[in-house]
Amino acid sequence: MHIVEVVVSLLLVVIIVVSLLSNVVVLICFLYNAEIRKQVPGLFILNLTFCNLLLTVSNMPLTLGGLIYKGHPGGHGFCLLVGFLDTFLTTNSMLSMAALSIDRWVAVVFPLSYHSRIRHRDAVIALGYTWIHSLSFSVVASSLSWVGYHQLYASCTLCNTRASGARTQFVVYTLVLHSVTFLLSLVVLCVTYLKVLKVARFHCKRIDVITMQTLLLLVDIHPSVRQRCLEEQKRRRQRATRKISTFIGTFVVCFTPYVITRVMELFEFLPISPHWGVVCKCLAYSKAACDPFVYSLLRNQYRKTCHDIMNRLLRRRSLNTSTHRLENGRTWKREKEGRAREEEVQEKAKEKDQTERKGKMTRESNAKELSGTTKETG
Repeated sequence: MHIVEVVVSLLLVVIIVVSLLSNVVVLICFLYNAEIRKQVPGLFILNLTFCNLLLTVSNMPLTLGGLIYKGHPGGHGFCLLVGFLDTFLTTNSMLSMAALSIDRWVAVVFPLSYHSRIRHRDAVIALGYTWIHSLSFSVVASSLSWVGYHQLYASCTLCNTRASGARTQFVVYTLVLHSVTFLLSLVVLCVTYLKVLKVARFHCKRIDVITMQTLLLLVDIHPSVRQRCLEEQKRRRQRATRKISTFIGTFVVCFTPYVITRVMELFEFLPISPHWGVVCKCLAYSKAACDPFVYSLLRNQYRKTCHDIMNRLLRRRSLNTSTHRLENGRTWKREKEGRAREEEVQEKAKEKDQTERKGKMTRESNAKELSGTTKETG
């Protein structure tokens, strides 16, 4: 194996482990916390977690096998199923992120009417659209046999070599797929999150004005307190910018190289490095490992739920340990009491034996004295 392939294989192993563990933790939090299940964003996060988990257990290991064995380890039918899942899950994940961004935008821009604008029924309709959208493109590609093992990406996915007889249709299909999936999701993310950032900065500015007016009124305030207030204002603005940058940045960094490579691949006169395709595929896979932290695990509600679960597990373990120790103590106490009773019985038997011996000796001495007295009388 080439050194690049070794590094990519190790990176893919790390992505698989992190993605599997983090998405399972998100699923456990969703099942454990009733408040998360009642919230509308929980449905989008559940759908995104489902797609990430299925992608982790189905496509990523086979891509790792393709890197190691230089080919797909399964048959044609199995490769067709994996390629179908690759298109379906990736498309569904992108649209779920776009739906989450719309939900955040409504929650920030219209906080008072959020519950009337975004309901569980609306979330179900949005998820229904994401599934229909993803299934339609996946079914079309599979039915036209445009899915197969692609050596450039070391995985079963859309393959331009299988569409040699319908090249124009494949080009149109690929451009439409990435336009109404990646490009549409990117535009929705940028528009909604930038509006959220604008509203957040507006509220931060209002808070800053109120804070500065308060500081001006407090003439005798210590300079260190004033400095801390100004630093808190700066951190508040940076925190909002950092969150929005994370939402948009992870999407762009993980998916853009892969999509651009897929589009460049349509034009055969543009050469593509044999290792670049695998790197782009791993970047796209890494989004499944980032999503649990970006959308769930770094939020206070999920962190508190994880903390509660850990405390419950540790408390149960300590309870089991204390119960085991108590049972061991009781067993040791019973054994000690049994030994004490045995020793007491042995002591009583010994005392009884000694009493019987003394009685026997007394009777013998009395009998001797009686016989001696009888002889003297006679």
